[in-house]
Amino acid sequence: MAVSDNLACLLPRCRLQQLARDWLAEDAPWLDIAGWAACRSGQEYQEATLLCKSAGVLAGSPFFQAVCEEVGCSVHWDHHEGEWLEPVERVATVRGRVSDLLLAERPALNALSRVSGIATMARQVSEQAKAAGWPGKVTGTRKTTPGFRLPEKYGLLVGGAGSHRYGMGDLVMLKDNHVWAMGGVQEALHGVRSLAGHTLKVEVECRSTEEALEAAAAGADIIMLDNFTAEALHQAALSVKAAYPGIVVEASGGVSAHNLLQYLGPNVDMVSMGCLTQGPPSVDFSLKLAKGLRNPS
Repeated sequence: MAVSDNLACLLPRCRLQQLARDWLAEDAPWLDIAGWAACRSGQEYQEATLLCKSAGVLAGSPFFQAVCEEVGCSVHWDHHEGEWLEPVERVATVRGRVSDLLLAERPALNALSRVSGIATMARQVSEQAKAAGWPGKVTGTRKTTPGFRLPEKYGLLVGGAGSHRYGMGDLVMLKDNHVWAMGGVQEALHGVRSLAGHTLKVEVECRSTEEALEAAAAGADIIMLDNFTAEALHQAALSVKAAYPGIVVEASGGVSAHNLLQYLGPNVDMVSMGCLTQGPPSVDFSLKLAKGLRNPS
């Protein structure tokens, strides 16, 4: 069993079911006229083959399966979550009524393709950082598709990257607008500390070395050095670590797969990349029905 298989346990079944229902309702809110036409063919039960048409990491199979099961279809997988797939490789077999197969096809493929694309890029950058000997973590951001955050964050994990934070409730992040609105770094930190208590960590987005040192002195747990040039980033990170060795330093802003190595360094603990959820191309999958009548068993 692949390690990534265990990550599927992170997904509450009720959330998988709800997402599947939402996607199906969006795609088929009314009469399924094309499905009716398929039923008229006389081939009530069928099987379809899920094929991978472009290379990439298989990720999102729980979402694909949830959509299929929601309409009464079954899925038999030939590959595990997290495996690398080559083009024209059979990934799974789906069985069910013809109309149900056709109803599930597009929402299931959309989820699988998108999540696999994110996992593929996440694996590429994570392996790139590991090969460079950097011990830190590459993570995603909150730059996700509205309504699709859970699948996208899950794809990051399957690919070997970190999710950073799922939402605003599991880490308090003071971005530049928060700091400006509250009158400064110290004022913002003192304000949120009274509400965050001892369980939530607080991160501050900083635009200069001076601001980073001020945030560290005021009690921030994580310092984000945002939109620094690579050279300025490492100088600022060294200054912060020299004064506050235990603080976590994150680099963010403008980091891509092409320039990632420039941002890795001994004083940088984490690099966050919005492009992991905003930019990756989807892995291409297709679902092809077999010819001939199939018995429901």
